[in-house]
This record gives sequence, C-alpha cells and structure tokens, in this order.
Amino acid sequence: MDLRTFLLQSDAMGGVAIADRFAASWTTTRLSNGAHITRQEDPATDEYILLDGCLVSRICDPEGKEVCVGFYVGPTVVTPNIARARNGMSLVSISATSDATIAQINSDRLTELMIASEPIRNWANGVLRAALSQKADREWCLAALGGADRLNWFRETYPGFENTFTHTLIASFLGMTPVTFSRLRSDDKRP
Repeated sequence: MDLRTFLLQSDAMGGVAIADRFAASWTTTRLSNGAHITRQEDPATDEYILLDGCLVSRICDPEGKEVCVGFYVGPTVVTPNIARARNGMSLVSISATSDATIAQINSDRLTELMIASEPIRNWANGVLRAALSQKADREWCLAALGGADRLNWFRETYPGFENTFTHTLIASFLGMTPVTFSRLRSDDKRP
C-alpha cells in the first residue's frame, strides 16, 4: 500500500491535501528479510509506518536472551518512538521477518508537523493511544491469563499471525517456552 492511501484511511487526516503534504515529509525504504530498522541501545530518532511486509520487535536481556514484544503486519504504524525509546536510545530491536516497505520520518519533524496541523496532531495522538492500549492489553494478558487463555487471546487479537510468524517468536511474546506453546496448540486440536 502507498503511504498516501494509508494516511487517508484515518478519519483524523482531514482530506487529500493534508495527506499529500504529510506523506511528502516521509521517506520510503525497501527492506530485505532480516534487515533491522533499529537496534536496542542504538540512537532512535525516527517514526515508522510499515506499508507492506512483516516486522518483529524484540528486547534482549544482559545475558543475551531475546524476548519478542511486538508484531507488525503492513499496513500499520510501528509503535511510536516515545513508547520504544528513552533518552534518544532504542529500547528494542525491530527487524523484518519478510521483505518489507517502510515509511519513516524524524520524530522531531513529526512533532513540528503536529504543532502546525490539527489533523496531523489528531492522527498522531490516535496512533499513540492505540499503541499504548495494545501494550496494556498484552500486559494484562501476561499477568492475568494462563497458557491456554493466552493462546486464545493471541488468536483473537492477532488473527492469522500464528501462520505468519515463527512459533518461537509467538511463544516468547506470550511468555512461555516453545515446548509449552506447541503442547497448547496440540491440546487445542484434540476433540
């Protein structure tokens, strides 16, 4: 999908002229499977829209264990910089799990555009609210649900993702081992 079409899907955008001007401020880049758009602890100053393809967001602990914290299937907005960076440094690594196309803009430039345009401000604030709500839903899932219910929550919240992303990533996202995830999937198929 092209960026202009994606932006016009939002009622907040306020029309074609605003969407055209806003889209002109973004840069579009093609990524190969495995390419990173940001790495944990590297400088992070951009916002991203995934126009097509798939991305995954991960964090790595000091011992090198990676945990999946986000999935993206285009077209969608990647979690805003304010929710995935601190003091200009990325808290996550985000990489392509397929060939992908992204649009990116510097966060400060986006802020300037938000100040200058109410429709852009409304669009960006809606994106941030949606991202924070999604993160809160996942936290609730991890804190309140058992394994089978986590899998059901995932299937309802992310339909089709079970066939799009590796089961190791999904297990990590759901806070369980790949063996437990596999067992839950097998139990789910029994009569």
